[in-house]
Amino acid sequence: MQNRKTQNLKIIPLGGVREIGKNITVVEYKNEIIIIDCGLTFPDDEMLGIDIVIPDFKYLVDNKEKIKGLFITHGHEDHIGGIPYLLKKIDIPVYGTKLTIGLLENKLKEHHLSRRNLHIVQAGDIIQAGVFGVEFIRSSHSIPDSCMIAIKTPKGTVLFTGDFKIDYTPIDGQLLDMQRLGELGKEGVLALLSDSTNAERPGYTMSERTVGETFKNVFGSAKARIIVATFASNVHRIQQVITAAEYYHKKVALSGRSMENTVRVAKELGYLKLRENTLIDLEEIDSFRPSQVVLLTTGSQGEPMSALTRIANGEHRKVKLSQSDLVVLSATPIPGNEITVFSIINNLMEKGVKVIYQSLADVHVSGHACQEELKLIHALVKPKYFLPVHGEYRHLERHRELAISMGMREDHVFIGHNGDVMEINNRGVQVNQTVTAGAVMVDGLGIGDVGEVVLRDRKILSEDGMIIAMITVNRSTKAIDSNADLISRGFVYVKESEDLMDGAKKEIQKVLERCQSKNIFDWATIKLEVRTVLRKYIYRTTKRDPMIIPIIIDA
Repeated sequence: MQNRKTQNLKIIPLGGVREIGKNITVVEYKNEIIIIDCGLTFPDDEMLGIDIVIPDFKYLVDNKEKIKGLFITHGHEDHIGGIPYLLKKIDIPVYGTKLTIGLLENKLKEHHLSRRNLHIVQAGDIIQAGVFGVEFIRSSHSIPDSCMIAIKTPKGTVLFTGDFKIDYTPIDGQLLDMQRLGELGKEGVLALLSDSTNAERPGYTMSERTVGETFKNVFGSAKARIIVATFASNVHRIQQVITAAEYYHKKVALSGRSMENTVRVAKELGYLKLRENTLIDLEEIDSFRPSQVVLLTTGSQGEPMSALTRIANGEHRKVKLSQSDLVVLSATPIPGNEITVFSIINNLMEKGVKVIYQSLADVHVSGHACQEELKLIHALVKPKYFLPVHGEYRHLERHRELAISMGMREDHVFIGHNGDVMEINNRGVQVNQTVTAGAVMVDGLGIGDVGEVVLRDRKILSEDGMIIAMITVNRSTKAIDSNADLISRGFVYVKESEDLMDGAKKEIQKVLERCQSKNIFDWATIKLEVRTVLRKYIYRTTKRDPMIIPIIIDA
């Protein structure tokens, strides 16, 4: 007789809980698994040199025979950015709406991966994946073709909201399907997993159309070139920029590879409406008067290599700033990015450029639901259990309190950790085990080869620099040259610190002479002795702790 425990429904977040981004959740019943979303996040200030961060896929790789499919709520990076890295490890079908799959196809092409397993669905479609019936429900977010996902399981229905807001005047006219949510609520929803990003904010999120009105006002009063920076994946925002530009008969040029790719895909699939001659090549901008040009660019988060940052630093090959330019930052800083974003704003203003950002005008609205919208979803769905997701702990806790204020029992609301195996049975939700659910850092072409040790070394190098001690040893004659050469990188400028370096050489000379007198010719021992004495001397003299690398040359 099969163990009853194996018949529990399992919900396992591998990312997106107690953090922003890297969203991925596993739903498992008996020997079958489906995955909801697979995103990435961007490195924090401590992850020096890291490009992106993706989920740890160990649990999925170990159980790849059980996986029936990957289902995507929408096409933002924090929900699809990790998919190419997952598909390099396991071969599974992927389901998403037309724009979502279009953006994903572009990613897989860049990674030289096959697109044969990509399947386009529409809102209202139900995909049977093993024991799971996966229904796509029309949603509303800052990118078209967003969906909530309802999963019919043998234990009941599990609803994932994905990222959403309730916009009664959406740009594409596609309203969130509240009727279907109400029907699910009447049928009975076992568990709700809901976006918590704006759970701290009271009221409602403003409609995207308010940004369009602001753009019209700003574009109408601008006397010269306009540069708008926003997220490349915010297709609705891109549409608003194009609409405002066309209203004043302006041309639109694109800067930034991700912006160019998104606009191309969205235009080809019919998600961007624009006149035939609105878009111009970046090479053509000098052929028009500045007042006729709108430059749509990446870099709203102050990313070091983004188009806006290069423009602000005077490093862009094709775009040179003029004091008459108007820069519009149509985004809000991601938590942790505030210093970087305001540094760009300061840099632009110091150059005499006028900058408009969210604090000054309604040039950005969130794509995430505020408290009253979250309450409405709870009222419609009436879940038995609730698991807040997509947010840091403070967001999840506020969402938990919100659910309880709506009448949910405290013991039916759970804040988990990434890797928790949440098992739903007749006794409630229990966490009896955890699985691997860490962060894998991507540095260039290296995936997961940079860990805590490497990051610690990078941190030391960034803060205190390094000293290389070159030592010559003759193995055949058993002779050690006590006159070491010192090379400093990021520690001190040698020519201006001769006394310090001379003192360091004398300390090394003493330890090498001691090794010679004791017949110590083991290279590892010599390196350890040099490193120890040099570290003590430098710290005593400077109160700094650079990385010390002894190198022995066999003469």
